[in-house]
This record gives sequence, C-alpha cells and structure tokens, in this order.
Amino acid sequence: MDLHLSGKAAVVTGAGKGIGLAVTRALAAEGASVLAASRTVTEELARLGRGANVVPLPVDLTAPDAPARAVDQAVSLFGGLDVLVNNVGAVLPRLDGFLSVTDDDWTRTLTINFLAAVRTTRAALPHLLERGSASIVTVSSVNAYLPDPLVIDYSAAKAALANFCKSLSKEVGPRGVRVNTISPGPVSTALWLGEDGVAATVAKAGGGTADDVVQRATAEFATRRFTRPEEVADLVVLLAGDRTGNVTGADFRIDGGLVTTL
Repeated sequence: MDLHLSGKAAVVTGAGKGIGLAVTRALAAEGASVLAASRTVTEELARLGRGANVVPLPVDLTAPDAPARAVDQAVSLFGGLDVLVNNVGAVLPRLDGFLSVTDDDWTRTLTINFLAAVRTTRAALPHLLERGSASIVTVSSVNAYLPDPLVIDYSAAKAALANFCKSLSKEVGPRGVRVNTISPGPVSTALWLGEDGVAATVAKAGGGTADDVVQRATAEFATRRFTRPEEVADLVVLLAGDRTGNVTGADFRIDGGLVTTL
C-alpha cells in the first residue's frame, strides 16, 4: 500500500533507539526525508543516516530552545515540514512510593514526557499549517489512562500529553493538520528490557530476575508478549500519511490486550 509519504518532510524526536529509531526507518522506507532528533546519535541511527534520506541531529530536547532548533534545521534542509512525530520520553520506576518523588523528579519527568512535545509542536505547527495538509503523531502510553503508582509521575505526564493532543486536534483540524496519539503498552525496547530498564530496576528492588518481571508482565497480555517497536512504527506511518486523512483527535492502543476495559 502506498502511504503517500514519498517526498514528504518529517521530524522524529527520540530517534536514537527503540520506537523512534523504528519510526525513522519506516518513514525513510516510505520515501520521506527525516530529521532524526536524539540526545545521542547512536551507531544504529548514524548507520541509517549514511544509507537513507535521514539526517541525525544530536540535541537534548529537554532544553527549552532545543525543539525549535530541531524544527528549524528540518525546515532549512527540506524546505518545509509535513509530519511531526513526538516520540521522546523516559520513565523511572518509583520503588519507594509517591513521597520519594521530589519536585526535581516531577520537573524532569514532565519536561521529557510532556513539555518537549509541547515545545516541538509549537515550533512545528506554523510550518505544518503552511502545507495545508499535515500530520502530528504523538507517542503517549497506556499509562495515560491506566495510572500506576510505580510510575506515578510518568502516568500524570502522559495523561497531560493525551489531553493536550486532543485539545489541539480540535483547533487545527479545520486548518488541515491532523493530531493523533498512539498509546503503547510495554514495548521490547531498552526502556523496558535494557540493563537499567523497568524490568531490571523492579527486579533489583524485589528480588528475582528481570526475566521474572517480564514474565509476570506478559502474563497480563492477551497476546502474551510485548509489542515490537516496528509494530508501533507501522501504526505511526499509517497515521502520518493521507490514507488516514479523516482521522484526527484519536488515540490508538497497541498493548497486546493489556487494557481490558472499553
């Protein structure tokens, strides 16, 4: 299926690994030019940049002016912007409960999981509106509506992110910019499965192994497995292109059946 993304210009945040890297690869495979913003240009991203229409940009998107710099770079390189993928995010399990979460912790979590997307969207929107038909896809989380005390600040940040995107979709939809969110459950990336990921962190606190934590988690999924980053990326590129031209203000869960409510 032709997703009509060939020749389009995109910005992807958090593009160095995991979901962001998979999204960058998928957009490039569809013929889009991609500004891939990442705090660290990983070897995988650098390699992708050498062989495809991908421009890696090392940038810390928690800095207030960094999102605008990333967008400006994309517009300068590509002559405009058609697609924004807000993907950057991070989570740290709060093993000692709510009272252990300091103001600095809240600020860091809200900045990387909420404000970075707000700032990037604010910088990108004038350029997207110029196109007359454009798309913003934001990677949220099932924790936006599945609050978990283990990630209490992350859950709150993702809930704010989902609300922001829904509100924005109502404002800019009449002007040709679609705004949608994707809410993954656990994904097989370093965020969950890395040496300092969620599984390892929980295992250290409670005994057992990271594999034990993963097995307990997947037992709650109808599919009995984590989502693969490529599966999230496929959904992102579908929403980015005009095959879904009348879809806006929507949220799409990809969680293996973890959320059991309607």
